[in-house]
Amino acid sequence: MARELKVAVVGATGMVGRAMREILEERGFPVSELRLLASERSRGLRLPFRGAEVEVQVLGEESFRGIDLALFSAGAEVSRRFAPLAVEAGAVVVDNSSAFRMQEDVPLVVPEVNPHDVDKHRGIIANPNCSTIQMVVVLKPLHDRSPLRRVVVSTYQSVSGTGKDAVEELKEQSRRFLEGREPNPRVYPHPIAFNCLPHIDVFLDGGHTKEEMKMVNETRKIMGLPGLPVSATAVRVPVFIGHSESVNAEFEEEITPEEARSILAMAPGVEVVDDPANNRYPLALEAAGKDPCYVGRIRADTSCPRALNMWIVADNLRKGAALNAVQIAELIQGP
Repeated sequence: MARELKVAVVGATGMVGRAMREILEERGFPVSELRLLASERSRGLRLPFRGAEVEVQVLGEESFRGIDLALFSAGAEVSRRFAPLAVEAGAVVVDNSSAFRMQEDVPLVVPEVNPHDVDKHRGIIANPNCSTIQMVVVLKPLHDRSPLRRVVVSTYQSVSGTGKDAVEELKEQSRRFLEGREPNPRVYPHPIAFNCLPHIDVFLDGGHTKEEMKMVNETRKIMGLPGLPVSATAVRVPVFIGHSESVNAEFEEEITPEEARSILAMAPGVEVVDDPANNRYPLALEAAGKDPCYVGRIRADTSCPRALNMWIVADNLRKGAALNAVQIAELIQGP
């Protein structure tokens, strides 16, 4: 029987933190004690876990005493301050923020892609960006068949990737638009209801956004391909949950769409939904609340004989964040 662990969830009242708690229970992770940590405004809130309720505590420097595993999802600033304290207290940290992802001595892990990198950790393991996770889960089995030469991706990312305030803003703006009133944007620089914003995170020198460069750099690190050409365009769309991606992948050798479907049908964490004649292809609405990375619209690139076009969809709160973090914890825990 697996050893039970004392587990802390940092950012426990956020959308990803809540999903972490739910997935720990769903997957029967061996938790002997669950410590829910958040900011002062959540003090005393009680959240369900295994038929009981756990009271939320305020995150502080002494919060990790006795903790074996700490799952962080409270933003990079919080992680940079408190993750080292958790490690000093004896915990292994799985961090969902961007704080440590590109540090050379911190493994960046997607269990279906590079599980053995977990063994290299020095106390902190980074959980990748949501959009990167769902893409590499699909690309890895194809790369194993024929090495990748280039990846071009455009994302269509839901507002839940920004958080609860963005979800509420989409609801409110939709109502206001339908009532003929001004949308009054606050979370985003422009209205998100009935709109698409080619702007996720801050703009960097050269015109790319930070989100786009996350996909470039994280894909290379996870796949172990430091020189892989990756081009990304990240777009926020008026969807509540579920990120969608249009991916063009070029390989060393030609992979036919039929062969790609066969490979992906056997791949861990992937579900092929590819029957366009019957209007069956991955949809964000159908992926929400589910664990797989869905892939469809697999077709040859008419401009390059060694390239495929694909449409990839996943729940960004689950596989894109909380589920991947718990799967990393399961790797640490072992059989």
